[in-house]
Parts: sequence; structure tokens; C-alpha cells
Amino acid sequence: MKTYIALLRGINVGGHKKIPMAELRELLANCGLENVKTYIQSGNVIFQSAEENEETLAIIIHNAIKQRCNFEVPVIVKTRAQLKNIFENCPFIESEKVTSYFAILSKIPHKNLVVEASEKTYENEKYRIIKDCLYFYSANGYGKAKFSMSYFEKKLKLEATSRNYKTMVKLLAISKEEDKNL
Repeated sequence: MKTYIALLRGINVGGHKKIPMAELRELLANCGLENVKTYIQSGNVIFQSAEENEETLAIIIHNAIKQRCNFEVPVIVKTRAQLKNIFENCPFIESEKVTSYFAILSKIPHKNLVVEASEKTYENEKYRIIKDCLYFYSANGYGKAKFSMSYFEKKLKLEATSRNYKTMVKLLAISKEEDKNL
């Protein structure tokens, strides 16, 4: 049994793709996932499963939501160790890291696509693509950034979902507690 974190993209944002967290927890428990917990309303799920393949788990979650709610939701599943590695490998200095965003990628993009996507730059914004994460920092704040996740998804030919520093810290803390309970 392992602890996993599922990151759902675009639920409960602006009144679209609404899924109450109690309903989501029940739905995923009925799919065989164990000790299902959610954090805030934006699609962060911590659970345990004997399944060893993250992609298989993502498909299970995606299909369950599609069947119950009748809409598509991109799902990325990581082990706690994988998410911790992403968090710890943030290339920014600490003062930037605490206000940065972690765009978790559905897979490691091809190097040529990373080079091509990296040609786009904006003043006061920086990002680095390292393995399966795009680390993003804006001196003016995320809300005022010119950064576009859809640009990177299109250029890198994959799906992604972003989490801020505080959410990453909380997901790692919750999943650490779950690991202790195994």
C-alpha cells in the first residue's frame, strides 16, 4: 500500500466543473482507493492504494469523475516521494520559492520541446522546466503574470496543473501523516 496525491485540474473554479469534496471522496473510495482525503476545493486528493502504476490510478480517477459528473478532468497522480522531490528541486532562491508555483506535468517533455517552449520570456517572470515540473516565479505575483499554462501545455504537448508553495507544503504534510498510518 502506497500513499498518492492526485492533482485534478480545473474543478470548482469559477463555478465550472463543480464537485463537492465529500462526493469526490465517496466516489474515489467506491473505486477502491483507501483513506481518501481532500485538501481545499480545487482538486487535491490524498489516498492510498495497492496499485503501483500512477497512470493507471489517474485513469481510474478520471473515468470515475467522467462517469459520475459527465465532464472531463485532467488528473495527474504522484507518489509522496515524487511530489517531495519536485518540491525540493525548486531552482529558485528561498525568497522566490515561497511565492512560486509548481506546474506538475503529466510526463517528462521531450528536450527539443523544452528548448522551444523556453524561448518565450517576460520581464519580471522566470520559469524552469526540470523533469516533470515547470517551476514559475513572478516578481509581480501570479495574478498579474503574462505566463500562460496553455502556452506551455501546447508547446510541450502534455497536460499540467499548478499548485502554489503553500499547497505543496500542505499536501506533503498530509501525505506524510498518511504514510505514518500505514
